[in-house]
Amino acid sequence: MNNFIYEIPTKVYFGENQIQGNLNKEIKKYGNKVLLVYGGGSIKKLGLYQKIIKELQDANIEIYEFSGIEPNPRHTSINKAANICKEKDIDVILAVGGGSVIDSCKVIAAGKYYDGDTWDFITKKAEIQKALPIITILTLSATGSEMNPTAVISNMETNEKKSVKNPITLPKVSFLDPTITYSVNKYHTACGSCDILSHILETYFARNDGLYMLDTVMEGLMKTVIKYSKIAYNNPENYEARANLMWASSWAINGFVRMDKQPNIWVCHLLEHQLSAFYDITHGLGLAILTSRYLRYALNENNVDRYYNFGINVCNIDSSLPKMEVAEKSIEYLEELFFKDLGLTNNLSDLNIDDKHFEEMANRICGNGIVEGFIDMNKEDIVKIFKNCL
Repeated sequence: MNNFIYEIPTKVYFGENQIQGNLNKEIKKYGNKVLLVYGGGSIKKLGLYQKIIKELQDANIEIYEFSGIEPNPRHTSINKAANICKEKDIDVILAVGGGSVIDSCKVIAAGKYYDGDTWDFITKKAEIQKALPIITILTLSATGSEMNPTAVISNMETNEKKSVKNPITLPKVSFLDPTITYSVNKYHTACGSCDILSHILETYFARNDGLYMLDTVMEGLMKTVIKYSKIAYNNPENYEARANLMWASSWAINGFVRMDKQPNIWVCHLLEHQLSAFYDITHGLGLAILTSRYLRYALNENNVDRYYNFGINVCNIDSSLPKMEVAEKSIEYLEELFFKDLGLTNNLSDLNIDDKHFEEMANRICGNGIVEGFIDMNKEDIVKIFKNCL
């Protein structure tokens, strides 16, 4: 068990209609000029946009807008939004959307105080020193970005997808209303659920043993996602399902369950970021396709106990079976969830992806070195996993 400091100061309003009377009050704490950032037009179709505008107008808050944030957000869009913050002297950013919008706003917030390309933050050419306050209204349970300081951004010109993490960009306030996610379609409900589950799995399948307490918390979170993803997929307006997924999404990646796990390298995420960078696929789908292949590739006699615990505590597999059999069945359990219950495609070939870039993608991940994780992997290992996904 390592020493650690845990602080998550994001204030959360959870439940239906929490923005009413509270959104304008929270914005007013930081100023009177707000940049409203969102993706496509779905928030207008939902009527959410209209509710937000009314709340802000009733409080005489000056509103500026930036729309069109992409599912894998581009640094070029972020630069444009950051320029609005500079030109209009914005006081606070209101992010309305899923992880892509919220991630973008973290870099936009820092971009107001930087004269160069915001991609410099992602490549570590520049360090985030200051950022505007961010308030979020979540519309999709997936990345947990509403309660963590990390942003994942894409540069499609160079086929790169990378992350930047800084506590300065942690959202000040997040509004989590499960009813807003009623309209999320089956595909994005499935992908979002796979994303949540992947965040927990990649921590659970870490190299070192940690606190038993955290293991049981993760097991409970995974059981929650597995149970309620299927319910939300088939009954999208089930409040209990949407609420459990939304809250699990935040706690899967707000740092709590990761405290004692080292080296904390999320290998599936490293691989998926390359897929998204080259092929612009949905993050959760890429994770679903990769996860079982990675877990099967990593399985060996030295780490089978972790699979066994997962199998009996999360997947309800018969504990009297041999450990290796339980491990295999646990992987099959995940595959049934992802590809049967949640209806996702189980291979990259269906997405018109071949092995053309696999060598380059693997080289970007580790070069001639290794990636530490649940098992250490070199470039050849990574290429094999990619090929196993075809």
